[in-house]
Amino acid sequence: MSAESVLIPDDRAFSNFKEECWSEEGWSLTYNKTGMTVWTQTIGGDEEKSLHKIKCRMVCKDVPAETMYDVLHDIEYRRKWDSNVIETFDIGKLTVNADVGYYSWKCPKPLKNRDVITLRSWLPMGSDYIIMNYSVKHAKYPPKKDMVRAVSIQTGYLIQSHGPNHCTLTYLAHVDPKGSLPKWVVNKSSQFLAPKAMKKISKACLKYGEWKQRHTPGYKPWLYPEQTTLPTIPVSELSIQHADSLENIDESTLSEMQTREERDSD
Repeated sequence: MSAESVLIPDDRAFSNFKEECWSEEGWSLTYNKTGMTVWTQTIGGDEEKSLHKIKCRMVCKDVPAETMYDVLHDIEYRRKWDSNVIETFDIGKLTVNADVGYYSWKCPKPLKNRDVITLRSWLPMGSDYIIMNYSVKHAKYPPKKDMVRAVSIQTGYLIQSHGPNHCTLTYLAHVDPKGSLPKWVVNKSSQFLAPKAMKKISKACLKYGEWKQRHTPGYKPWLYPEQTTLPTIPVSELSIQHADSLENIDESTLSEMQTREERDSD
C-alpha cells in the first residue's frame, strides 16, 4: 500500500492477514487461560510510548462460524450487546465486500472517548471468514472536539470453522489510540480488556438467533449485497488517515490510581 493511496484489499491482502493471525514469530504471550490466548508485539524502540500490536484468540465450542460472522457484521445488534459503543453507522459502500463506517466508544475516565473512520472489507475463504479494516479520512466526518480520533493501521477478525457448532475467533489489532496513552493502559487492554471483549462477543453470539428472528431476519447485506441501501462512495473521496496528522492530546501523566478513583466515583 502506498503512502497516500486508499486501496481496497485484494485476495493477497486477505491471505497475508490470515498468515499473520497464525504467525508466532515476534509475538509475546501475555495471557493464556481457558480457551483464551493473548499475544502482544511492540513496534519501534521505545517500549513506553511505541505502538503495540495485539492478537487475541478464543475457542468457541458452542458457536457456529457463520453466527460469529453475522454478529461481527450486524451493527444493529452491536448497538444492543456492545456496552462500550457510543455511536456506530455505515457511511457508504465501495464494492460488494467493502464499505466505510464510523465507530465511537467509551474509554474509562479521565481518558477521552475515541472514534474512528474505517474502510472495512470482508471475505469468506472456504470455511473461514475474514473481516478487516484500516483508518481513512472523509471530508464530511472530521475529528470531533470531544473525542480523540484513533487510527487503525490494521485491525481485523479471522473466524475459522471447526464443525457445525465450533469455531475459533482471532482478533488482530495494530492501532494508534493517540493521546499518548501510558504503557499501563496498553498492558491492561491486552491482559484484561481484550479477553473481556472477546467473551462478550461470544455471549452475544448465543443470543443472536433469537434476536435476529425479531429484527429483519432475512436482512444480511454482508451476505446478500443486493440488499444494501448504502450510497456508493468513490474511493477518490477518501484518503489515508495518518496518525501524525492528528492532534496528540497528552494523557501520559495520568496515573492508574486516578483512573480507578474516577471510575469508582461514577
